[in-house]
Amino acid sequence: MIGWLLRMVRGEAALSEAGPRDAAAMAPLHAEAFRRGWSEQEFERLLSDRSVLTHRATHGRSLTGFVMSRLAAGEAEILSVAVSAPHRGRGLARRLLDLHLRRLAGLGCRTVFLEVDEENKAALRLYHRAGFREVGRRAAYYPKGSAASAALVLRRDL
Repeated sequence: MIGWLLRMVRGEAALSEAGPRDAAAMAPLHAEAFRRGWSEQEFERLLSDRSVLTHRATHGRSLTGFVMSRLAAGEAEILSVAVSAPHRGRGLARRLLDLHLRRLAGLGCRTVFLEVDEENKAALRLYHRAGFREVGRRAAYYPKGSAASAALVLRRDL
């Protein structure tokens, strides 16, 4: 209770696990953050999957960010990290990622992978500061008009 009150006074986001009821709020946030947003139905399926772990950030009743991973055989793949535009650049993604990685480790996950657009400098900075390292590259993976940028495959051991 005291932690919640302190967050309210400071204006910090509350972090918690997400569930299928969060799908309706996650779809528009994802669409705001990415070229091809996932639908509410896609989120419902993912959030109902026992192998998917999702953490969310909320300010009051508003969803302001989330991180989602799929676990399999001691490894996880981060599927998406999104933070609403007004809350970017304030450390929220880092707080979400730190919580998420601790929970993955607690579930026995030993290695985490993700793919990120090589041109997404903010995301690359976040992941490198969190200990991720490049282990692969998918050329021309993300379409950008008549061109395409590479997806960098990153890894972190827990």
